[in-house]
Amino acid sequence: MAGSTVPSKVQNRPEGDDVARRLLGSAAQLAYDPAAEVDWETPLDKEFHGASPEWSSLYGTSYWAELTDAQRKELTRQEAASVASTGIWFEMILQQMVLRDIYMKNPAGAEFQWALTEVAEECRHSIMFARGAQKLGAPHYRPRRAVMELGRAFKTLAFGEAAYAAILVAEEVLDVMQRDWMRDERVVPFVRTINNIHVVEESRHMKFARDETLKRLEGAGWARRQINAFVVAVASYFIVTSMVNPEVYRNAGLDKRRALAAARSNEHHKSMMRSSCSGLMDFLASARLLTRPALAFYKRANLI
Repeated sequence: MAGSTVPSKVQNRPEGDDVARRLLGSAAQLAYDPAAEVDWETPLDKEFHGASPEWSSLYGTSYWAELTDAQRKELTRQEAASVASTGIWFEMILQQMVLRDIYMKNPAGAEFQWALTEVAEECRHSIMFARGAQKLGAPHYRPRRAVMELGRAFKTLAFGEAAYAAILVAEEVLDVMQRDWMRDERVVPFVRTINNIHVVEESRHMKFARDETLKRLEGAGWARRQINAFVVAVASYFIVTSMVNPEVYRNAGLDKRRALAAARSNEHHKSMMRSSCSGLMDFLASARLLTRPALAFYKRANLI
């Protein structure tokens, strides 16, 4: 993956830097145990949505208008489970990239210890998402095989700013959705708790990813930025477009073909994605990672 040469300024910086120390302090003060915090015992109440209806891929379409209230709620539950399953997939990629990044670092350093803290939180998140999807009555959703294999290559080859910027995109897109869901009283309570836990703990991960992206880019030349901007954009495209598995429509009792057509042309959902990612795109622009080829992929993913 392009960008393998890490600037000497980055290599020589103290590993116990201020950002990692602050994040370790935050984790010590505010961390959750999903096994204890989430209500796993109460049976699923199907009078609730699984996500805010406005975030449904069909919301605002003529097909949505035809659905019964029960069908809409089942669809949002299936979509929420699909998003959670995609989150598990990418969190597994994230964990491997972070562990590889700290392999040769000083275990006594704050950066090393924060990285392991982040991996521990991601492990808990993945288990939490898995149990949440199961409780929502959903099957095991996963990206299509080609995307899974691309993910396998990415987690093996990506490092430096390519790894951390891709991590940031995946985390920020999910974060924006879940901030809405966790406040929405129409969403089933246990999902709101899951979202709250994830938002609080992922805020630390996003801070670290932003900081690492900028540090790894110190001194980077034009060619390196161009190549890594493209790599990050391609990875982001496949992550975002894998969030809603096409099978959610069939499993919600809908006409899959018609639902897919409606979702693809749904301007409301595209607008939601674009408006929610404005801050993320501003950051990528400030890091000079919004090149013309990269922009093409972000536009295809409706992130800009």
